Amino acid sequence: MASTSRSWVPVAGALVVGGWGANQFTPLSVVYRVDEGWGQLPVITMFTIYLLGLVPALLVGCRLADRFGRRRVVRLALVLQVASSVGLAGAAWSEYAVYGSRMATGVATGLIVSAAGAWLQELSSDVTPGQGARRAVYATGAGFAFGPVAAGAMAEWLPLPLVLPCFVHAACAALALLAAARVPETAPAWTAPSSTGPAAAGAPGVRRTALMHPRFLGLVLPASPAIFAAVTVSYVVLPPLVHDQVRDIAPLFSGLIAAVTLSVGLAIQPLAARIDRPGSSRATLTAMATVVVGLLAGALAVDQRSPALVVLAAALLGAGYGLTLESGLTEINRITPPSALPTVSALFQGVAHSGFLAPLLLAIMAGSASYPELLAGLALIGLVLLIAAALWDHHHVEDHTDHRLPGLTGADVPKGAEPWAE
Repeated sequence: MASTSRSWVPVAGALVVGGWGANQFTPLSVVYRVDEGWGQLPVITMFTIYLLGLVPALLVGCRLADRFGRRRVVRLALVLQVASSVGLAGAAWSEYAVYGSRMATGVATGLIVSAAGAWLQELSSDVTPGQGARRAVYATGAGFAFGPVAAGAMAEWLPLPLVLPCFVHAACAALALLAAARVPETAPAWTAPSSTGPAAAGAPGVRRTALMHPRFLGLVLPASPAIFAAVTVSYVVLPPLVHDQVRDIAPLFSGLIAAVTLSVGLAIQPLAARIDRPGSSRATLTAMATVVVGLLAGALAVDQRSPALVVLAAALLGAGYGLTLESGLTEINRITPPSALPTVSALFQGVAHSGFLAPLLLAIMAGSASYPELLAGLALIGLVLLIAAALWDHHHVEDHTDHRLPGLTGADVPKGAEPWAE
């Protein structure tokens, strides 16, 4: 159902609320460490457990939305957002409340990003092609960037820093839930998939061909862990390591670093599209190099205990995140026909989200090396992957004339697809 009204706005609001809920933990984790005295490893484990809910929800979100309708899935996700934020407020009494809350937040975020992203695009079908996808990207990115700033400011300047930010988000999620109730449904009537016919028979082969495509294996997959490794190192690892220098504004500083990282990542994505050329790998190689430079800047910032250098590293890592994400999506959309896109996107999502494990791995290894050394080591791993991708690019130059799947025309390439698009 095309929309000629502003009915997409409440759905965009749901995406903003979803991103906010996902990232409000970042500045609150500073309060857990400083005011509550929780250990670094438990707090980072709380951050990482979010993945256990997020990844499955991302993978099934659109299928559930196709089966039960966009509105139902988004409303369920917003109910989970309310519950998870109320649960997160339980940190004032017990740290164990945070684990369940973070898991529920992951599920809610995955469902909102996938189902509401598809819903918003369908509600924007009457505008310029790709505009709906851009609306989804910017709404989600706005939530990811605004959430930590809002939570950090409330934790810094208002009473009840462990409770009030969570209740404010829960109230906003409840308002988004009410607003979404009036948005028209756009999901097609669901029918059981047919196991016969030429399309069904050919689909597994098409998916297998896409997954085994040389550019996917040699270029996209090696770069994809850097996507979320860059952002999590930036706003989970770096701010606590300069805590003594920003003690008076530690929660706010943590929220601002998250906002800088994600805002730069969002703003720089059009640059990746300008750098990209069909048959060239320079967009991906540039993105990987930017992440390496950002990690080295982070190592220097920690070594010098410099908040200003942390801000610089956050901007570089945010740029690397945005460039790597956009270049990976461009490659996937170019080599994958629509029938195989859900499978290829799912694998891309899974490998990209493995980067969320970076803070946990660094915390585990912190007893055997200093953080500047660990960050430099992570940059070295990134450099090795960059060299491997560059060598692959050099040895596969003969494939650059046309690396799309046989039979895939330009008209078949989806525009503006995101890793959660199905």
